[in-house]
Amino acid sequence: MALLGEVPPGVTVQVLTDPARPPSPVADVRFWVPPFLAGTDATALVDDLPDLAVVQLLSAGADAWVDRVPPGVTLCDARGVHDPATAEWVVTAILSQLRAFPALARAQARREWAYAEVAPTDEVTGKRVLIVGAGSIGTAVAARLAPFDVELTMVARTARPDEGVRGVDELPRLLPGADVVVLLVPLTDRTRGMVDERFLAAMRDGALLVNAARGPVARTPALVAELATGRISAALDVTDPEPLPADHPLWSMPNVLLTPHVAGSVRGLLPRAYRLVGEQVRRFAAGEALINAVVDGY
Repeated sequence: MALLGEVPPGVTVQVLTDPARPPSPVADVRFWVPPFLAGTDATALVDDLPDLAVVQLLSAGADAWVDRVPPGVTLCDARGVHDPATAEWVVTAILSQLRAFPALARAQARREWAYAEVAPTDEVTGKRVLIVGAGSIGTAVAARLAPFDVELTMVARTARPDEGVRGVDELPRLLPGADVVVLLVPLTDRTRGMVDERFLAAMRDGALLVNAARGPVARTPALVAELATGRISAALDVTDPEPLPADHPLWSMPNVLLTPHVAGSVRGLLPRAYRLVGEQVRRFAAGEALINAVVDGY
């Protein structure tokens, strides 16, 4: 409650402590904030809120909700809330893979001094980094990578020449020149499976693929097949399926760094998220336009 800040007069805040569906429709709920990382089952609660006007997510991704929100209900994501944490994860993942930290951690667990196994490692300095997804998180990643003297190229659905952003149609020409490819697109009909056999084959030998977007952005069979050759490496915070089954081949690939969808899960997340919620509630109560309304595309 305190995280919301000042609540306008006439607004009642109700905290739903029981995650189960209510036994009957709940009237008078106009503004709903589902729990962070709520499963797809949570979308069914929309049907029990007949007076609903706004669904405000705590996540940056809204793919599970786009087709579940009824006409007339505004869906808003938490764009901007996850920028610092996710950008930090991306930079950490790049550094970890290029400096061979996963291999060194495995050697530490074996109590082996693995200098000859990994040295010399690679470095970030001077790398050509291609960021696919020029939204707020992509911009945050670019800002954090800039001090490493990398060559940055940003890609969006459509080119924005005045901002130096290239169009996604240019990917076939851009991929062969990139040392690091970072995926930060939302999951939509356009982006589902965009990282396929042709995309991966276009990446240069030794390149690193970093997925901090959604697992289905990449076709898993194609990803597994390409990574199995050892020609490229990957850092994946998201997979398809998710969670990844224990017997999945991605777990045992030495050129793959896996984390369990934790890029945005940091201690500062909820305070930032609920500051956004509080601002949105005040806008809604005042009849003002909401920010972060979800629209198709990226």
